[in-house]
Amino acid sequence: MNENNNIQQENISRVLLVGVNVDDNPDFETSMEELESLAEACEMEVAAKIEQNLSSLNPAYYIGSGKVKEVQETVEQMDLDYVIFDETLSPSQLKNLQKEVGVPIMDRTNLILEIFSRRAKTREARLQVESANLQYMLPRLVGMREALGRQAGASGSMSNKGTGEKQIELDRRKIEKRISELRRELEAIEHDRNTQRKRRNDSSLPQVALVGYTNAGKSTLMNKMVETYVGKEEKMVVARDMLFATLDTTVRKINQNDRKDFLLSDTVGFISKLPHGLVKAFRSTLDEVRYADLLLQIVDASDEHYREHIQVTEETLRELGAEKIPCIYVMNKADLIMAKEELPRIDGNKIFMSARDGIGLQELLQMIKKRVFSGNREGIFLIPYEKGEIVSYLNSNATVSSQEYLAEGVKLFVDCRESDYSKYREYLFPED
Repeated sequence: MNENNNIQQENISRVLLVGVNVDDNPDFETSMEELESLAEACEMEVAAKIEQNLSSLNPAYYIGSGKVKEVQETVEQMDLDYVIFDETLSPSQLKNLQKEVGVPIMDRTNLILEIFSRRAKTREARLQVESANLQYMLPRLVGMREALGRQAGASGSMSNKGTGEKQIELDRRKIEKRISELRRELEAIEHDRNTQRKRRNDSSLPQVALVGYTNAGKSTLMNKMVETYVGKEEKMVVARDMLFATLDTTVRKINQNDRKDFLLSDTVGFISKLPHGLVKAFRSTLDEVRYADLLLQIVDASDEHYREHIQVTEETLRELGAEKIPCIYVMNKADLIMAKEELPRIDGNKIFMSARDGIGLQELLQMIKKRVFSGNREGIFLIPYEKGEIVSYLNSNATVSSQEYLAEGVKLFVDCRESDYSKYREYLFPED
């Protein structure tokens, strides 16, 4: 056991984090703390940090030239494996730093892509991550190719390409070809997803989507809902105390005794500076959010930066075109800042609760049902005996408070969706 632990320790990469605080940005420390969490999520050990205050970023190195020397010396002295920068580096910055520092350089985007690459389990997620990764790489290859092209031009002939430039050109073509292949594969998967989504829409079940900052507790809430109202362990999702524990959208039917069932979907978490390529690559997955009747924005109420997390989530929802969907703010982990006796606490469209302990679960469920079933209608139907499938449907998909067998058919007192009320209007019981 100890021997295995030692081997595992030896495999952990030791890294240096580097960040620049431009014009005393108040969010700088938070961003650096988050970068450390991202590195840990990638199973890296943060051995040191170097920070610098600047009025503007150095276009050649991102950091000042003096700091480049400090980074190089720190890497050598501490025998580090990687240097990770807190912002997305330009192709020239990446190339210059790589040349000076001598160990692999990563930026924040590259790090998030690496985490997504490790977490991707389904075929769709793997294809989406690969697509985002290649789109991240492509402009960096193009940037290097342009730099070589300028050198070739200076020597008098654009056609006089060196070996390095030819290789980059070949790599660029290879990447562009693979991106096209991935696009076609993802379009086919998206077609299947749209078919599944249409089937769910046809079922008339309301759709509720969990959204929020990564590691706020979306999967924990999903599992607690499944455990309480479905009771099937195999229906549970991965829930771990780390950033981006799950990437795949999971949909579960939440069953109710009153027949007010709904579909609950768990989605990939958001984060500040989430690479645009990832949002684009995961668009079809995140589109699940756009088709929801209600959003549950899960917020880690114990995190001092929770307001910023709400802002990031809402900015991402705007990017997805989902900003107008009704929302309940689930202030999760409230037991860490309030006495459990005070929970749950409901304040308008907010509920303070603990998903892990199930505190406030019933109250949240009532809030969900109040919103998604607000358009329900009550009616009395008289269904002919030869239309027994309608009786079965209403018993399965509506709340039937009483059922009488008359000579003309089955008389049902029903609380149902507006769509079902309209669909079976011809069978409404005639008024006296």
